[in-house]
Amino acid sequence: METPGRRERKKAATRQALADAALKLFLERGFDQVSIRDIAEAADVSTTTLFKHFPGKEALVFDEAQDREANLIAAVRQRPEGQSVVEALREYVLATWLPLTEHPQYSEFTALVNSTPALQEYGERMWTRHAVALGVAIADDTGVGHDDAACRALARFVLDIPALTRGTPDPRKGVQEIFDLLAHGWR
Repeated sequence: METPGRRERKKAATRQALADAALKLFLERGFDQVSIRDIAEAADVSTTTLFKHFPGKEALVFDEAQDREANLIAAVRQRPEGQSVVEALREYVLATWLPLTEHPQYSEFTALVNSTPALQEYGERMWTRHAVALGVAIADDTGVGHDDAACRALARFVLDIPALTRGTPDPRKGVQEIFDLLAHGWR
């Protein structure tokens, strides 16, 4: 893998500083009480720079959305030969989503999103975009049309797993149970 150059590292650091500043302010004051200018000032950049990295306030909360979609698609397209799509997605969810649930700010982050209608709407639109892209990747992999209902349903079910297991005593067990259902059907 190629090491990013200085410019790319600086852009990534600025993007991360903006996302970190935004989350800190949102958790302290609430989403609606924080302005774009507040975030830019906290990250020591101009509002113009902020908008070069993020299209709006909501995107600052979901700063890893682009990477997440690309990684979901890669889980399908770059899985080992002989591994099913469902098993590849199971590994991806276990490796990426479960660690998030153990983050010290996870419950605060979840409460922020759940208490802010603009963030709920943005999150739903984001997940819908991810479901479309993942459904296309699954359809391409299986050689069916992009409008295939089963591929779209599998993508949507996989993306609903975090919401379905959020707040449960054992999220790993819930993830495993749902993937067992997807892999083997209702028993």
